[in-house]
Amino acid sequence: MALLKVEDLVMYYRTRKGTVKAVDHVSFEIEKGETLAIVGESGCGKSSLSRAIIRLLPRNVETYEGKVFLNGTNIMELSEERFRKEVRWRKISMVFQGALNALNPVLKVGEQVAEPLVIHMGMGKKEALKEAREMIKQVGIAEAFVDRYPFELSGGMRQRIVIAMALITDPDLVILDEPTSALDVITQANVMNLLKRLKKERDLTYIFITHDIALASELADKMATMYAGQIIELADSESYFGKPLHPYTQKLLGSVPTLREDKEIAPIPGTPPNLLNPPVGCRFRPRCDQAMEICEKEPPMFSLDGHRVKCWLYRGEE
Repeated sequence: MALLKVEDLVMYYRTRKGTVKAVDHVSFEIEKGETLAIVGESGCGKSSLSRAIIRLLPRNVETYEGKVFLNGTNIMELSEERFRKEVRWRKISMVFQGALNALNPVLKVGEQVAEPLVIHMGMGKKEALKEAREMIKQVGIAEAFVDRYPFELSGGMRQRIVIAMALITDPDLVILDEPTSALDVITQANVMNLLKRLKKERDLTYIFITHDIALASELADKMATMYAGQIIELADSESYFGKPLHPYTQKLLGSVPTLREDKEIAPIPGTPPNLLNPPVGCRFRPRCDQAMEICEKEPPMFSLDGHRVKCWLYRGEE
């Protein structure tokens, strides 16, 4: 049984200009101990998908429906109170994009790492602080920094503190929303090495959201391409990087420079669609050089030896 199984998850936003289809009938599953990396251009709905799973919804949500099974239980059926008490941070936690914005500037970092234990696990403050000190050491920060404020730490240290906050309750699933954004290359590498070490030591399950395909390849067991609110390709990492099927995934990988081979870097033509009024049929059709007449109809998700792709090019190969 999959640790997490998402079926037809939908989250639309209400705006003055109309309805934004940020997450539009998304389905996937993850086994325990796996990492699923979700890649795509900015504005494709990656962060909205993560918030839909952990149910951190903005006030302007218009439609929120579908099924999300965690260890076989449909957590979408839980009330907000039960979800907050039983699931959020106890079973699913999240590392937010931009560590400085995720931390309270007037609380010491040790108190902030301890806070999930106090609020979600009912632990006493003294015991929680002791656990927080150990967790902070596990993410590679000296104990002397426990009583510092966020502004006294470097960007990489703040990111490690946010990771410690996400892991302190020993959750089943950790969502990483661009955990290395705004960090320099060396700090990025250090954070990625930390995530890989923690995954191995604690048998962690990650959803890794990023627009950096090179970083995704380091950590991912499975890869998913998201485009215009939909997942359009899903495969294990070896198949995904070895033989990408969707024209958009091919162009996405083709736009990334490599060290081991000479290749012509080609940009993806056009711009991502407006999610207020996405294209009819295949949403990549206006930018696709392999578009056909049938692409005016929305393609289903075809399955080819476990490699799933939402493209009419593969309609006769299932």
